[in-house]
Formats: sequence, structure tokens, C-alpha cells
Amino acid sequence: MTIAGLLGRKIGMTTYYHEDGTAESVTAVEVGPCVVTQVKTKARDGYEAVQIGFSAARKLSSPDAGHQSRSGRKFEYLQEFGVGDLSEFEVGQELKANVFAVGEPIQVIGSSKGHGFSGVIRRWNFHGGPKSHGQSDRYRSPGSIGAGTSPGRVWPGTKMSGHYGVDRVTVKGLKVVATDTEKNVVLVRGSIPGAKNGIVRIEKQSK
Repeated sequence: MTIAGLLGRKIGMTTYYHEDGTAESVTAVEVGPCVVTQVKTKARDGYEAVQIGFSAARKLSSPDAGHQSRSGRKFEYLQEFGVGDLSEFEVGQELKANVFAVGEPIQVIGSSKGHGFSGVIRRWNFHGGPKSHGQSDRYRSPGSIGAGTSPGRVWPGTKMSGHYGVDRVTVKGLKVVATDTEKNVVLVRGSIPGAKNGIVRIEKQSK
């Protein structure tokens, strides 16, 4: 089945032992079942793609519920993926972990962990000020943020305290180590963005 990827939920990291006894750090991702909610054709939409839904939704607005009614289910997350042969897909079809092959190169897109409002040392890795010379309360301060007379203002983009995390992050060059079609779990080599239970997008990557 030629689809570019699936949506999944990050379960967490563990250790995978190969048959030869070698160990590898992997991240377990629950990738389904994902269900096709819409098939987009070139004649009607101008391009070919498949929209899939993931994670059952408790409540939906009337337009969203109407849009997903043909699939027979309600989903919280909808995203589109490219496909090789559109004739292989139909609305309501389930897509599972067997979409991915062991050893297949992939990339994972997700939201990084949120850290709330953070200072410059945590957010930008600033060194901080000296602990001595009367600056006992300035160690974690950003220091000067601009000159006085000229330009007499703070330049846009100056690194300062603020919201840190929850950014879109793409990690490339990963690999599928193993798949469990019964539990719909894919084991990915290494770490992927986000916290546990975070939603991620797994895409097949050209070699």
C-alpha cells in the first residue's frame, strides 16, 4: 500500500533487543488504526491525496461531524498524505502499522515539549552574569538588551525571556526497527519530538 505516512501517538522510549543480542534505544509509536475520511482526486480537488483521521473525538462541531460522517466515525485529528495509487483507498478504510516496513527510513514531525515561561538561561542557553562583585541577584539576568541613545530601543528579535517549547520539530534520518501489527505499534530508532501521548506525523523518507 503506497501512502506517504500515518498519524500516531508517542507512547515512550524503551530498549529493543535484536536477535543477535544487540540493544537499541527506540521510541514506541501507536499508529492507528487510522481511517480514511476523504479521498481527494485531481479532477475534483486539483491534486491526489488521502485524508485520514486519528484518535476518537468526543465532540465535534456540526460541519466537522458532517465532513466525517461517511467514514462512520469521529476523529480528533485529520491530516492529508500523498499516495502512489489512489485506487487502493476508499472512505472508511483502516490503515495500520503494516504500512511501514522494517528498516524503512522515515521522518517524524511533532510538537516539542512545552516549558512555559522560561528565562534566558533555559530558553537560549545564556551564560549568565558573575556571582561576585555585588551582583548576587543578577546571575540569571540577560544583561544589557540594547544601547541607550542609539538606537534608543530594543531591536526586534532580541533573545529574551518568554514562552519556550511547543514548536513544530522535524527529525529526519530515523528508521523503523520493528512493527507490531496486532497492537498497531511501530518502534522507531532514537528519539522523536514531543512528550508522551503527543500526536506525531510519521512520513516515509526517500533514501
